[in-house]
Amino acid sequence: MTGLAAGLLLSVPAIAEADGKLPVVATFSILGDLTQHIGGDAIALTTLVGPDSDAHAFEPTAESQRAVAGARVLVANGLGLEPWLDRLIDASTFKGELVEATTGIEPLASTEAEEPAAEGEGAHDHDHGGPDPHAFQDPKLVLTYIDNIAAGLAKAAPESAGAFRKNAEDLKARFRALDTELSASLGSLPSENKRILTSHDAFQYFGRAYGIDFVAVQGMSTEAEPSAQDLKNIVEQIKGGDIKAIFIENMNDPRFVESLAADTGAVVGGDLHSDALSAPGGPAADLLSLYRYNAAELLKVLK
Repeated sequence: MTGLAAGLLLSVPAIAEADGKLPVVATFSILGDLTQHIGGDAIALTTLVGPDSDAHAFEPTAESQRAVAGARVLVANGLGLEPWLDRLIDASTFKGELVEATTGIEPLASTEAEEPAAEGEGAHDHDHGGPDPHAFQDPKLVLTYIDNIAAGLAKAAPESAGAFRKNAEDLKARFRALDTELSASLGSLPSENKRILTSHDAFQYFGRAYGIDFVAVQGMSTEAEPSAQDLKNIVEQIKGGDIKAIFIENMNDPRFVESLAADTGAVVGGDLHSDALSAPGGPAADLLSLYRYNAAELLKVLK
């Protein structure tokens, strides 16, 4: 068992079917946050991949298998974000309601699929293309996540459907207000300051929403490796002044990006939170806070 898997094993409690609560599993921390807000006191929630941990690289354990087996609702992102999910469902013989929170969302294609190039012309060959699963990085698309989760919970526990619906509408109002707030603050950035480098390709939806061009060292998965040509292109862009800052992500090893900044003289911004919340008490302990924290970090450097 890897150190990551061992750590996650300790963070996944068995679902307690106490007080008549609906047993629910969410695959990773961002979905767990949304699901808890919607389900409230009517659910007993287990989140498989906890704060500051990587859902792409998660290795299911016997404990996570038991949690899924005991759940009546399993909330997943879909679009390939959890490559281990089908194996876990099969191993656990899960028979409950599977909610794919991205249902109904038209996904962006990966940057590799959108920008094919001939060999020697800067082709991105470190990922396989396909849909970009990080739709939770656009607050407007989070509204669809909320609707799908609320519908799945209501199907499993119709007696609580009214409460789920009210909680969902309250949460959607907060994300609509957030979107207005971010459009005003990030929209004021000079256009020449809106190209930055991040650890992996998780911010294309956020970039589309607020007019920021994110360049990534890695592809959609944190396990993808950049090619020599990718790195050459990135270094050339940094040295040419096209990339204004480099940001590190909370769930990635920062050493490579820090070395890249040292070699090129690029400005290093703060940590961004991409696929995982921070621990409780941290700056991004829920999804609304994650957005506000990331926006504040970007504004510090790009204004």
